[in-house]
Amino acid sequence: MIGVHQKACGDSPNIWKKVHWSDETKIGHFGHQGKCYVWRKPNTSHHPENTTTTPFFSSSGTGKLFRIEGMMDGAKYREILEGNLFQSTRDLRLGQRLTFQQDNDPKHTAKATLEWFKEKHLKVLEWPSQNPDLNPIDNLWYDLKIAVHQRNPSNLRELEQFCLEEWENIPVARCAKLIETNPKTLATVIATKGGSTKY
Repeated sequence: MIGVHQKACGDSPNIWKKVHWSDETKIGHFGHQGKCYVWRKPNTSHHPENTTTTPFFSSSGTGKLFRIEGMMDGAKYREILEGNLFQSTRDLRLGQRLTFQQDNDPKHTAKATLEWFKEKHLKVLEWPSQNPDLNPIDNLWYDLKIAVHQRNPSNLRELEQFCLEEWENIPVARCAKLIETNPKTLATVIATKGGSTKY
């Protein structure tokens, strides 16, 4: 992990403004203080009502947030990218020379997915296979879950609606600040050799 990010920490902070961040999380009907608790019957994790969301974001603000119904495999992941990544990039005005961030989940690193990035001439940020969770989007997940919980959705339709609304309500300044402080976060993790930090 240290070698991957060391050069990035020494580069201009502006490079991080061209990164298009992504991630997935579960947002359940019950939760508190940003923690997610999903109540379901055994062997029903793949059912549509037990959903996962995936978003895009950059220093320019939040991109699209998607509800993923059922299990997400490599094919569905590429379908989401194909249908939404470039529109999100245009909405965020990231220009042509952006870098896309994703973790090393098998569906992200599948041969077909990597070939898709190559065909689209997209640069993918090298991401360590074992690392402290360095994706600044995790801070936005916390914000989103708190905001949705405070609105107390009474059913799954409201849950999805509130997630979409609160994601769009996250201030651009919040996104910009997370990216602005990212080099400092990385430098701290390097200094502690991957150990615990306040981040």
